[in-house]
Amino acid sequence: MAARAQSTDVTIRPAHESDLDDVAAIERTVFADPWSRRSFTDLVDARQVLFLVASDTNAVVGYAVILVSGVESELANLAVSRIVQRQGLGRRLLGEGVDQAKARGCEEMYLEVRASNEAAIKLYESAGFNAVGRRARYYARPIEDAIVMRAVFK
Repeated sequence: MAARAQSTDVTIRPAHESDLDDVAAIERTVFADPWSRRSFTDLVDARQVLFLVASDTNAVVGYAVILVSGVESELANLAVSRIVQRQGLGRRLLGEGVDQAKARGCEEMYLEVRASNEAAIKLYESAGFNAVGRRARYYARPIEDAIVMRAVFK
């Protein structure tokens, strides 16, 4: 991966099969209970999935997976490589995902976030998401509640 890619040097585009090794590597370094590479494989060409990657000239440095069903969507996964975190890339991925979900006719988006992940909660709140529920013991490693958040696009 690039030593320190700037957010402005990054392109957001649909994911390809060739991106999955980079996606899986980011997933393993960012999450305590990561999805497997195989979990991402079927998502690349799935019609009801927006699978976006952020890439610089060397590698994928972030990604977002959004499930689309009618007027509802769900941010299922969002991660940015540790070397480019805190540069606005997560916000860019989220914004592009929301824009594409709206273009597909979605009127709202849901997500779950670890209750202790204050940085992510602040990001989502600043993007118009509000807490609407809590899932007890949702995460396994370590065991932790999830905050359910929702944004309405109307």
